[in-house]
Amino acid sequence: MRKLIAFDEDTFDKLKQLGRDRMATFQELADEAFADLLKKHGIPIDLRDALRKSARLGAEPDKPTARPKARKAKPR
Repeated sequence: MRKLIAFDEDTFDKLKQLGRDRMATFQELADEAFADLLKKHGIPIDLRDALRKSARLGAEPDKPTARPKARKAKPR
């Protein structure tokens, strides 16, 4: 799927230079950036990641909810 994304000139120039420095295409930079964004928000990138996440959630026993610690009364 193709989408049009607008960058200001300075940002686009820096992205092109980063691509040259890393010997990567603009598409590879974009793929990496969007994969990092999805990972940051806990969204599986592909089927393998979704299955791993699902298996982890099913394997974890229900954890008791943390109770707030009782505050000690200050001596008067």
